[in-house]
Amino acid sequence: MTAYSAFIFDLDGTLIDSAPDIAEALNIGFAQNGWPKLEAHFVEKFLGNGPRRLIIDILDELGVTYDELTLQQTLQCYQQAYLANPAGHTRIFPHVREDLEALKSAGIKLGICTNKTHAITAKVLQQLGLSELFDVALGADAVPACKPDPKHLLAVADAMNLVSGGWAYVGDTPIDQQAAVGADVPFFVVPWGGGPEVEISAKQRLSRLADLLQV
Repeated sequence: MTAYSAFIFDLDGTLIDSAPDIAEALNIGFAQNGWPKLEAHFVEKFLGNGPRRLIIDILDELGVTYDELTLQQTLQCYQQAYLANPAGHTRIFPHVREDLEALKSAGIKLGICTNKTHAITAKVLQQLGLSELFDVALGADAVPACKPDPKHLLAVADAMNLVSGGWAYVGDTPIDQQAAVGADVPFFVVPWGGGPEVEISAKQRLSRLADLLQV
């Protein structure tokens, strides 16, 4: 049995593959500006830092020039489009649902710390039928500072009434890793999403979430 009483999870790339829906919503805003159409596999590389940074990083990678007004308009368009249809093409990674259910059945508290907006996070979880598995889920705009700032992760832990030393964070990117290090909590990485690219010890790599029952 695990030594932890709770686990907090990142969402995109850790529990769900949301890149197709994110790309679709981005493309609505990009099309209005005459910018290139984005493929999901391209968008996936830039996920993790929240919507504003996502758009900036993609535009910089493409060499597209923009001003602050255009950026804000594109961001607003993206968020409206994504909220309207946040899970039409999103899938839960294999075995994630059953493994989360196993953790919950074992009496382990579950939370989510994600750089998605809070409203979109709630809607995605509801549409995928995952809401009831989590005690707390806090999006980036529900906290004073978002990942990689550890205060985001610690805010989720506080809302769950977790005790230091009794919980760990699970993610798939260096951003998640930085948040865990900053919060001084153990970190485990999944083998999908951006997980294979994270530099970490073998004992912190999961083959699936059910492994958490034995850490």
